[in-house]
Amino acid sequence: MIEIEGWLIWLILAAAFAVGEIFTEGFFLMWFAIGAAVASVIALLEPGSTAWQWGAFIVVSGILVVFSRRFAERFTKAQPPGIGADRYVGKTGVVLEDIDNLKNTGQVRIDKEEWRADSSIDEVISEGVQVKVVGLDGTHLVVKPLEEVKP
Repeated sequence: MIEIEGWLIWLILAAAFAVGEIFTEGFFLMWFAIGAAVASVIALLEPGSTAWQWGAFIVVSGILVVFSRRFAERFTKAQPPGIGADRYVGKTGVVLEDIDNLKNTGQVRIDKEEWRADSSIDEVISEGVQVKVVGLDGTHLVVKPLEEVKP
């Protein structure tokens, strides 16, 4: 049986974490790669110190994870409201084509743009009716009439 030295195992683990970082979103696995690299150095300098190796890996990785989260929270800004189609929620417009959820028809104009629309009240909203956007469903705006729909 081939015996692999402890420092080499930690180095392989560090490389695996670094490669894993390349294929994942965010910046999370790199800290474990650094922790494993530190443990590899300790294993190279003190071959019989398994507890020190694990302790260094856990402490270094933990400190880097905590520090990076605080750093990221400080510099990452929340997405402002009203980006993309969300900017139309709460706005009013006019129905260009009868909105009928059963037939999957309906079109509205909000500002200068035309959108496919669904009714939030599950009733047909006729052409020309003023509507308010109350949400999104995929690429359709979900609207409700500003006035009561008369049967």
